Amino acid sequence: MEIINAFGLQCPKPLMLAKQRVDAGVAEFGIQVDNETAVKNVSRMAERTGRPVEVTEIEGGWLIAFGAGASAGGAEEGTVSNDAESAVPAAAPAAGPACAPGVGCGYAVFVGKDHVGEGEGELGYNLMKMALYTLSECGDAPASLLFMNSGVKLVAGGEEQVVESVQKLIDQGTEVLVCGTCLDFYGLKEQLQVGEVSNMYDILERMREAAKTITL
Repeated sequence: MEIINAFGLQCPKPLMLAKQRVDAGVAEFGIQVDNETAVKNVSRMAERTGRPVEVTEIEGGWLIAFGAGASAGGAEEGTVSNDAESAVPAAAPAAGPACAPGVGCGYAVFVGKDHVGEGEGELGYNLMKMALYTLSECGDAPASLLFMNSGVKLVAGGEEQVVESVQKLIDQGTEVLVCGTCLDFYGLKEQLQVGEVSNMYDILERMREAAKTITL
């Protein structure tokens, strides 16, 4: 079994390296990572593509083994490769609900800041709260709700109304992804209250898969 050395790489690079093998039809392989964010992101990708994985703690991090019956036991016997410079994502396979060719699935909402529009800060923040509440009550929930840059403060800042609105969307089937790099930048990862810590690759994939993307 091939073992990919992704130590020292931040997401989305480990995810992209694993996805290259999945897209190439490699039956069994493992990827070594040294951060929990990569474990979550790579494991979630495997779930979306229907691949079984086994995560095992190893010295310095984790081994994520892909393939039916794959285990960490083959780590020492496998061939270790370091593809840090060749991390180029391949085209993603269709995932989720059935989509019309060339049209996409549902719609995505991208939240790249913690306010709507420009002008008075408090007004913009209140408008954002109202927008998320309206989305949760409109009866047509987005397929994806994507938070990036200062937008992550909305789901990691303790604002009860925002958390309730986003949770209601999750209950309606919306996938909520929150930029992990952004949470780290603002020192908010431990304060995330709703949604999944994600990465640039997954967030852009949800936009690509959607029939349209609304930016707040």
